[in-house]
Amino acid sequence: MAAKWIETIVGSLEQKKQYKHHMARIEALPEPCRSAAKALQRYFMYRGGLLDGDTLITMLGDFVDLWERAVADGTPVRAIVGDDPVEFAETFLQAYSGRQWIDKERERLRKAIDIAAGANGEESGA
Repeated sequence: MAAKWIETIVGSLEQKKQYKHHMARIEALPEPCRSAAKALQRYFMYRGGLLDGDTLITMLGDFVDLWERAVADGTPVRAIVGDDPVEFAETFLQAYSGRQWIDKERERLRKAIDIAAGANGEESGA
């Protein structure tokens, strides 16, 4: 019972193990892939906003797989990320854009504007 309570508070212990495993895989990459992967992973953590731990772990696993394949194939960093690494990162994140922290605020904003517009009669004659 205590383990379930702790997991509820701090998150899945299995996910934490998987996360650490994926991060160790990134650390094992040779340069310059390691530096590029670490920079992108940092961006993902700041930009991602993913709420679901399973989605985050899946994304990170796929990300490390991509870099490991690139190393095995001898693919240069720019061939992976292109000219704009931010565009690459955003596109990569879109594939994993399940429920995000901002979704609640987006819905709240929509409702607030609907209420405000309805309260002022804007919808009926503006």
